[in-house]
Amino acid sequence: MKNHERRVGTVSRGIRCPIIRQGDDLAKIVTDSVIEAAEYEGFELRDRDVISITESIVARAQGNYATVDDIAADVKAKVMGDTVGVIFPILSRNRFAICLKGIAMGVKKVVLMLSYPSDEVGNELVSLDKLDEAGVNPYSDVLTLEKYRELFGVNKHEFTGVDYVDYYSSIVREAGAEVEVVFANQPKAILNYTKSVITCDIHTRKRTKRILKAAGADVVLGLDDILNAPVNGSGCNENYGLLGSNKSTENQIKLFPRECTQLVLDIQAKVLERTGKHVEVMVYGDGAFKDPQGKIWELADPVVSPAHTKGLVGTPNELKLKYLADNDFKDLSGDELKKAIEKSIREKDSDLVGQMASEGTTPRQLTDLIGSLCDLTSGSGDKGTPVVLVQGYFDNYTN
Repeated sequence: MKNHERRVGTVSRGIRCPIIRQGDDLAKIVTDSVIEAAEYEGFELRDRDVISITESIVARAQGNYATVDDIAADVKAKVMGDTVGVIFPILSRNRFAICLKGIAMGVKKVVLMLSYPSDEVGNELVSLDKLDEAGVNPYSDVLTLEKYRELFGVNKHEFTGVDYVDYYSSIVREAGAEVEVVFANQPKAILNYTKSVITCDIHTRKRTKRILKAAGADVVLGLDDILNAPVNGSGCNENYGLLGSNKSTENQIKLFPRECTQLVLDIQAKVLERTGKHVEVMVYGDGAFKDPQGKIWELADPVVSPAHTKGLVGTPNELKLKYLADNDFKDLSGDELKKAIEKSIREKDSDLVGQMASEGTTPRQLTDLIGSLCDLTSGSGDKGTPVVLVQGYFDNYTN
């Protein structure tokens, strides 16, 4: 066959798989599914292709589940008091509501402190414009529920239509506990109500814990400190606890997958053995991107990728083609321009950080970029493609 130029760069394909259950041999299922898809659809696997597996099927295969009773038992053992401050939770029926139910079942009173105008991932309780109109300073002002309602009334989430203030309050009451709601952005504000605190923020949790401990809190827990070990034989996550968990049923959560580095290595080895190709493999959860309409940042998981092979460590090392075309080679065109750019790419430094020719390229972790692409490819609904094959990601203009 005559050698010819490839006309396609990166391709992302959703790979259909069987429904995964606890105890399934995931390494075999994923390898079989990718190789069968290639045969059926008429494409070939290549070196440095990336096989990405959604975290949910990894956790399901591991059987990494827990109940609200397990959460309640862990909270009761660790809070050591009747009242707990639950601060900075994200506003999510899928992510946090069931965790709140379990927490409330383990205490007699919850002081729920919500950040405003929005939660950590951008779900709005009230708009910035309304704050400006009311003359409220979110950095310093602490609002009671009464004051919040007086100033802003009922605010339903733009996409879900839920009034989360009312919804979360009702969850606590139905779990048998008393609830008091306040609105503040300074962690220390909760210590006026209770000295036992569960901080529910995801990406800022270390700072929040540090501030609370320095301010004299008696008990400081993050969601990562709850179910970080099994309770009554439950699942757990040693690194992240309840972070990254999802609602499974009304009384059960699916936790973020436990250690799964061996899984990605096994899949890499199986593909090499069967095809002779050295692929990279990763487990991914939420992508890391922001929606400009709803202002929601997707990343409610503690990390995009809890496990990946070594070839996915680091950041891209790319030249900006339009910079070269508009600056270094502005007097060239056609084949001459193409050859000059190809030569620049072939001879580029192994580390372009700080060089103008890389200005405007994306300085993010490879796993965050590829994980975001995979999250958008697999979707969060009924596509039925929990495995994504990304080809040509590491290609450049010279390949």
